[in-house]
Amino acid sequence: MIGIGILGAGRIGWVHAQSLTSLLGARLIAVADAIPKAARDLAHAYGAEARSIEGILSADDIGAVVIASPTTTHYDLIKMAATTGNAIFCEKPLDLSAERISDCLAHVSKAGVPLMTGFNRRFDANFASIKARIELGDIGNVELITILSRDPSPPPIDYIQTSGGLFRDMMIHDFDMARFLLGEDPIEVFAMGSCLVEADIGMAGDIDTAVVTLRTSSGKMCQISNSRRATYGYDQRVEVHGEKGMLRAENMLETQVEHASENGFTRSPTQAFFLERYTAAYAAEMRHFVEALQSNTPPSPTGEDGLKAQRLADAAARSFETGERQLLI
Repeated sequence: MIGIGILGAGRIGWVHAQSLTSLLGARLIAVADAIPKAARDLAHAYGAEARSIEGILSADDIGAVVIASPTTTHYDLIKMAATTGNAIFCEKPLDLSAERISDCLAHVSKAGVPLMTGFNRRFDANFASIKARIELGDIGNVELITILSRDPSPPPIDYIQTSGGLFRDMMIHDFDMARFLLGEDPIEVFAMGSCLVEADIGMAGDIDTAVVTLRTSSGKMCQISNSRRATYGYDQRVEVHGEKGMLRAENMLETQVEHASENGFTRSPTQAFFLERYTAAYAAEMRHFVEALQSNTPPSPTGEDGLKAQRLADAAARSFETGERQLLI
């Protein structure tokens, strides 16, 4: 049985706590948060204890930590957890600086502890099926990927101000998905962006609408479309075109019921937001983390995957700022 501590009792901390309850090989032991009441509430809900960060990292009954705290704390917490010998699961991004991530990974490597980056979308059953069928050769060589990711509405401005920007906060999931499905790293990035949804986002120094194109050394291409607004709900679609055909994952709807009448055909809305859309994926990624620790195999996505996605996000930000394509070679 692997004892686990959660660092961060916000909404994603609750998601991971729920996932852990279904795993026979793991037990949530303790929770820490900068707001003591938040830690107590989450701990109480799942039969755990509220402890300090130091109390979790130095505990004999805890062998792994889930870092679900704000991004600005990840760098320090990863290094602290590695120093105390804990296996680490950390939400994306590992940090907002690729240089700091590199430093962090060197520290983790020296400590010899496992580190998994929380790119939960790899564990979505639909996207994972596309990846498996690509590897089976169902569509031959991949040629062009299209990734659509649009939120139903913008987050609060105070979140925007500390998020690192759309490329590093929102699109970083799509950069990882692009790498996951392309099977090789992009070497060329070109980005365009605008503030079309909410003027306050522009005043905060960010954009809310963006398009990015990626190209690999073999010529494979990927188009990513992001928006902070989708009036029809949470939009999460992927299409992979290859020499022998195409694989596509559509949106998950609230129900699969379709209504036909004299007015035509109607279907249910998309699932509300990421907590609903990716509930099963969050559970699957936590199961993978625990099973990797049990079998003493490296968990994936790795810290290196987190670093490579961050470098793509940085390149996209530079491209947007300069209006020029960025080469990563």
